[in-house]
Amino acid sequence: MVERHEMEKILDVLRPYAANWSGSLGRGDLVIPQREIPRLINDLLEAVREVAEPAREATELEVFEAVTGAKRSPSVQDQVSKLRRSFRIMKR
Repeated sequence: MVERHEMEKILDVLRPYAANWSGSLGRGDLVIPQREIPRLINDLLEAVREVAEPAREATELEVFEAVTGAKRSPSVQDQVSKLRRSFRIMKR
């Protein structure tokens, strides 16, 4: 059974697409513009992955490979998004 915290992560991804203005998903109606579907799918997959994967610390090799691969990206923003897709970055 999915705990409340995990369910809230998934609902947070869906709330912006609630059919009514209050953002309530009570009736379950969603309005998703077609151009937003790929981003929504990626956000849902990320939320589900966070729920399914146990948190673990990355190895030095994994970090090295990710940083080296990200350096090939054309912009700093692309580098950051690639690292965020590779790792869950937590503030301390």
